[in-house]
Amino acid sequence: VQLQASGGGLVQAGGSLRLSCAAPRTITSVFNSHVMGWYRQAPGKQRELVASITFSGSANYADSVKGRFTISRDNSRKTVSLQMNSLKPNDTAVYYCNAKRELEMSWGQGTQVTVSS
Repeated sequence: VQLQASGGGLVQAGGSLRLSCAAPRTITSVFNSHVMGWYRQAPGKQRELVASITFSGSANYADSVKGRFTISRDNSRKTVSLQMNSLKPNDTAVYYCNAKRELEMSWGQGTQVTVSS
């Protein structure tokens, strides 16, 4: 699965950003067979799962973002988005779109999110 991420940028604490990820070259049925997710990696830290969503819309969130971030997917358009509200400085990281099916994982290019205090 080839993934193209967009969004990100610089925002003040308390602000919002929306990340989007598309798989335009992927057959719809293949996209739908993957759990889609967003990971992030801050400087000096390991990459961590932020949120994931199944084909049917069942979502899972890291405790640190529950109630602030919302993941969604549009299966017909082969896109997944991450709406980030009430951003905090420790949300600063490079965010990566991910597609997972069994042991197979595909990554989009990272997009920088910087939250200033």
